[in-house]
Amino acid sequence: MEPTDADDAVQQAAGDVQQAAGNLLSAAEAKATATANELGDRAQQLYADFVKVVRESTLDKPFSALAVAAGVGFILGALHASNRSRPVYLRDDDRTRD
Repeated sequence: MEPTDADDAVQQAAGDVQQAAGNLLSAAEAKATATANELGDRAQQLYADFVKVVRESTLDKPFSALAVAAGVGFILGALHASNRSRPVYLRDDDRTRD
């Protein structure tokens, strides 16, 4: 079969759709990249601000900082201890029945 004008028109339309989709995706990719970069910059700024606040509060009130650190350590230790598996001890009576 020889290609007709209709086949050429369909191929041209398919090419145009592919090009439009590619343009749309590249625009979306550029926007997503810009947004990701902006969010990364904001996260870095928030981290720097957090470190500054913690450092200043630690220097101003060292005993409060120590109390907070001890409380956090106690809570983390309690959570860790509660998740450990406990050994099961069998009494002598239970061993002899088997």
